[in-house]
Amino acid sequence: MATAKAGNGGVQSLQRAFELLERLADTGGEASLSELAASSGLPMPTIHRLIRTLVTLGYVRQNTNRRYALGARLIRLGEHASLQFGTWARPLLAELVDEVGETANLAVLERDEVVYVAQVASRRHSMRMFTEVGRRLLPHGTGVGKAMLATLPPDDVRALLARTGMPAYTEHTHTDVETFLTHLERIAEEGHALDESEQELGVRCIAVAVPDAPVPAAVSVSGPEGRLTDEVVRAITPAVQRTAKRLSEQLAARHPAE
Repeated sequence: MATAKAGNGGVQSLQRAFELLERLADTGGEASLSELAASSGLPMPTIHRLIRTLVTLGYVRQNTNRRYALGARLIRLGEHASLQFGTWARPLLAELVDEVGETANLAVLERDEVVYVAQVASRRHSMRMFTEVGRRLLPHGTGVGKAMLATLPPDDVRALLARTGMPAYTEHTHTDVETFLTHLERIAEEGHALDESEQELGVRCIAVAVPDAPVPAAVSVSGPEGRLTDEVVRAITPAVQRTAKRLSEQLAARHPAE
């Protein structure tokens, strides 16, 4: 049987399957067949056939309410892709650490959580900040999370916060949606985010989103607030911004637009 080809030379059914996964992600991870048909413009029999295949493979699951959600098998793919991203980013993080003397991190936004995918620790100080690779946190309480959310449309941020809530990690964590959205506007204007003891008391963090990344990503430098004074933050923020820009350039070189 001949396999239908997409207009770009690819396999049409495969392209459509991934488009459905993307549409599920855009809806927050759950939708009905009719909603997928309305958003994709595909015939219902086509969607039903694709979804049935994705369910069989474990990339989609059917909930008890007969709606479809992203499946657990995608987690493994996402984790491996994120870790690979972190592996080739480590040399740039190491250069950043040599320049600023504090620990550097790389994180991505996977669905509604920040995931740390790489870290290079400072060797200059005996007191260092460690965030273990693979750790997952809600984005509203982290510098990297705020930097990434500041690049998203406000409605997308509202929807994410509605799903996750805004629990307070410390007395400094943002817990009000409207105030937080105003805060994100300022981050977007300034080009960097600060974590002012919002995740952990006594810890300060400077974070910058990676421009044009295929998924939201951010670079950060963290350390004790006694070392990361306002003067130091002003001095090292350009270095964090340069690293984020270089990561973006490397991503573009590795995955050129076709």
